[in-house]
Amino acid sequence: MSRWRPPPEKSTALITREGHARLKAELDDLWRVRRPEVVKALAAAAAEGDRSENAEYTYRKKQLGEIDRRVRYLTKRLESLKVVDTVPSDPDAVFFGASVELEHAVSGEASRYRIVGPDETDAKLGWISIDSPLARAMLKKRIDDEFEALLPGGAQRFFIVGVEYGG
Repeated sequence: MSRWRPPPEKSTALITREGHARLKAELDDLWRVRRPEVVKALAAAAAEGDRSENAEYTYRKKQLGEIDRRVRYLTKRLESLKVVDTVPSDPDAVFFGASVELEHAVSGEASRYRIVGPDETDAKLGWISIDSPLARAMLKKRIDDEFEALLPGGAQRFFIVGVEYGG
């Protein structure tokens, strides 16, 4: 049996202005604050002598590797992202950055989602990735349009109740 797996699909390289600022702040914090602290602690642990039985040294090396991995990822990702901070020419249709109010066609339950980039999704805030099945299904739809989304729990029907842009 092979361990080969197909490469994951490329995520959309779009991000909001706020999301870009958050990623830059995270990179800055990792590089200027957390990494120097860990390097200093690593040096102190290394000075204690025998590294083979030094749990602090092992922990700090692992922590430094995780920070460096995240720094490399953020550096490359920030270069490839395109910041979208304009309202589309048709503000009545659903596009990237839209806050959309939906009504479930069967239960009548209302929900609100904001379509954002894959790097800034947050389920608690109702921010969903533009790559998600729900967001893909509602793109280019307008108020009072009905659409069907193939979700993990099965196909669901929704009505678009409201669309707005701007935070």
